[in-house]
Amino acid sequence: QVQLVESGGRLVQAGDSLRLSCAASERTFKSYIIGWFRQAPGKEREFVGDISQSGISTRYADSVKGRFTISRDNAKNTVYLQMNSLLPDDTAVYYCAARTLLMQDFTSWGQGTQVTVSS
Repeated sequence: QVQLVESGGRLVQAGDSLRLSCAASERTFKSYIIGWFRQAPGKEREFVGDISQSGISTRYADSVKGRFTISRDNAKNTVYLQMNSLLPDDTAVYYCAARTLLMQDFTSWGQGTQVTVSS
C-alpha cells in the first residue's frame, strides 16, 4: 500500500481559495488513481473527485464541479486539490486515497486535513 499525507487545511472565509496537497513516498505513485474525499461532522464521507494516473482524466462531484480542480505532479509524488469560491458547506476533513486501475475501492488513505470555512 502507498502511504499518503495530506496538508494545507486551515480556517478560511467564505469565498476564499485554498490548495490541499497529498504527498506519497511511494516511487510507483504514478501507478495509482488518487481520489479526494471529505467528511463533515455528523455526515458520511463523500467523494469529491479523482484523477487518473497520468493526470489527463478527472472526475468531480456535482457539489464541487467548477470550483475545485484536481491536478498531480508525478515527479513530486503529489496530488493537489485546488478549492476556489469556498462555501461554509465545504467545511470537512479532507482525505486523499489511492487505488490501482484494477481495484474498485480506494485501499490506501491519508490521515486527513481539516478545512473550515467561516461565513
